[in-house]
Amino acid sequence: MLIPILSSILLVLALFAGAAFGQEQPVTLSEAVTIALDRNYEIRAYRHALSAQREDIGIARSSLLPRISFEERFLRTDNPTYSFMAKLNQERFSQEDFRIRSLNDPEAISDFQTTLAFEQPLFAPQAWIGLRMARLDDAAGDGAYRRKREEIAFKVTRTYFSLLTAKEQAGAAERTVEDTREHLRIARVRHDAGLGLYSDVLRASTAVTGAEQRLVTAQKNLEIARRALGLLLGRGEPVTAADVAPSDMQVSDIASYLAAASGRNDLRALAMRAESAKNGVTRAEAAYLPTVGVGGAYQLNDHNIPFGAEGQSWQVTAFLRWTLFDGTRRKHERAQAASRAAETEEMLQGLRDTVSFQVHEAYLEVAEAKKNTELARSALETAEEGTRLVRIRYENSLSPLVDLLDAQISLDQARAGYAARKNEYRIAVANLAYASGTILKDLKREQ
Repeated sequence: MLIPILSSILLVLALFAGAAFGQEQPVTLSEAVTIALDRNYEIRAYRHALSAQREDIGIARSSLLPRISFEERFLRTDNPTYSFMAKLNQERFSQEDFRIRSLNDPEAISDFQTTLAFEQPLFAPQAWIGLRMARLDDAAGDGAYRRKREEIAFKVTRTYFSLLTAKEQAGAAERTVEDTREHLRIARVRHDAGLGLYSDVLRASTAVTGAEQRLVTAQKNLEIARRALGLLLGRGEPVTAADVAPSDMQVSDIASYLAAASGRNDLRALAMRAESAKNGVTRAEAAYLPTVGVGGAYQLNDHNIPFGAEGQSWQVTAFLRWTLFDGTRRKHERAQAASRAAETEEMLQGLRDTVSFQVHEAYLEVAEAKKNTELARSALETAEEGTRLVRIRYENSLSPLVDLLDAQISLDQARAGYAARKNEYRIAVANLAYASGTILKDLKREQ
């Protein structure tokens, strides 16, 4: 377990060190996924959100722990009752204070009251249920975070293969420019030898210009794809894909994908949220129960200085708080919690059906993409052979230039189509793994 972690750290450091010295390091698909799972902005933001949500457990637990408070209060009054009480608390009460005049019309008195108090709940059902809900929500958040990692891994995989498509299509566009220039050279040789028309030279020259324009577009698409991958990897600069093509993920039978999808992280997360919502109903019902606890305080009183201790006292209490009527608030809170629990349960059932649909859809798309790839490969082979034959016929004055240019157009389309179909199949397989929740396992990047 330690070796893969160290390898990932060294990989990230090496890539960023190369960028710092201006050396762009091509990345493989496996390296790109590893970097994204560590540096992607969405992943990093989700980690902070998960950390913030985890604090709800501590917040909920705090309702079960003792509350300790410290208070310093100042009082100055000539109220007979308060004056009598203050002197008693300060332990300065004397025989003189029993005089009727002192009792009815006392002199103003100051009192600095220092209190250290605590309260400990012993029976607080709402707090206990709230703690259970916080733990369920934390577990659900962890499941959602794991699904987010799968989502980013799929986005990186899809973008990486799109980059490979753009790279291959740019290469195909370069070959097209070379081919059309060769056609132009042949047309000029034939014209100079008196065997061809000048119009063929003009047509071939126009074809070269069109091929060069398509090359500019292909190079632009390649640069955009490189920057899109860099964005997913949390880097501000474009990223180059390694020349080594990634190995294709293996496709299994649909039953295995459906079985895996039943434990998909977002399904598990929503199931935990549904359980938490049910606990919300129980917590609302617990509001009808009393709260029982104990408390106490230690008090200092002084008539001259703050925190003084002329008088000292303590008290220990036990309490039972029972709300008998709250204006039907608890009734409506329970009804609200029950509706939310039903809502979450319906969402969970809907997600289960959606996951099954996504797996079936993705599986059919894989079959479609595989067939299209085979057809595109066959079309490319046919177009290459057809162009070769037409070029030979044109060189021997057996076919007009327009046939060669038409054959070249078909070859260009076949090259671009095969590059796209080949990587569309890889994306479809990755999408199937993402739909079933196995993409990190298939990419060998599961924690």
